[in-house]
Amino acid sequence: MIEKVTKVYNGFLMLAIGIILMAAAIILFILNASGEYLWMTVLAVVLTTIDVILVLPGLFIVNPNEAKVMLLFGKYAGSVRNNGFFWANPFYSKKKITLRARNLSGQKLKVNDKIGNPIEIAAVIVWKVEDTFKASFDVDNYEQYVIIQSEASVRHLAQSYPYDSFEEMDEEQLTLRASTDKISQMLEAELQERLKRAGVQVIEARLSHLAYAPEIAEAMLRRQQASAVVAARSQIVHGAVSMVEMALNQLSEKKLVDLDEERKAAMVSNLLVVLCSESSTSPVINTGTLYQ
Repeated sequence: MIEKVTKVYNGFLMLAIGIILMAAAIILFILNASGEYLWMTVLAVVLTTIDVILVLPGLFIVNPNEAKVMLLFGKYAGSVRNNGFFWANPFYSKKKITLRARNLSGQKLKVNDKIGNPIEIAAVIVWKVEDTFKASFDVDNYEQYVIIQSEASVRHLAQSYPYDSFEEMDEEQLTLRASTDKISQMLEAELQERLKRAGVQVIEARLSHLAYAPEIAEAMLRRQQASAVVAARSQIVHGAVSMVEMALNQLSEKKLVDLDEERKAAMVSNLLVVLCSESSTSPVINTGTLYQ
């Protein structure tokens, strides 16, 4: 079953009728203060009973971004989403449900990622009630349901992907650290699938915390630093080789000097030392000849 709209009436009109009935009953009691006319007393009691039992209890207010779920003796009668002052069947029981967007800041969860590394992960979820019937009757407590299902989704997501990759990988391969936007989109989609049973719409879901667990954080930091150093040195060597190749080609094209293979090897060695060294090199100027 899905949410349906119940019929309600103008509350101000019914309030005016209630005031008129009460005023009429009071006037009848005053006119028949001596008790001479029994029918006036009976009529005053009837008017008061109608006002107290049927008119006034049916009045209610619906605030902006709020809904009232109506039940009649255990049967769902409908929901009211329009804000204002209304009157409905006085025997309806009315349950208030807020339609405002709400934030859920999840707790830090300690789980193992896809390759078994213990990590800490948490998410922030923005959600609101979309179907008041499902939120009221399809789950026991929709707010608790959102919390539990959110934790389950975050755990499932963390176990489905590695935190990071230290190997050369496909651009399409996803990791929790490097693919934040795509991971957030998948988390939002999974949450929406889980929470639709409770009539909840997920507006946004994003990871708010992601880190290695403390027991391996230091080791993983050293590993990341080593990978960064290796990548940087590889880039430096690649650039140095390109510069040496360019230098040899230009010397050969412009015929500035004629070097044999041994001299070329020495020149390559010296250039690579200068270009790849971590500290500044001290050049030695040769004032003699290249040949003995």
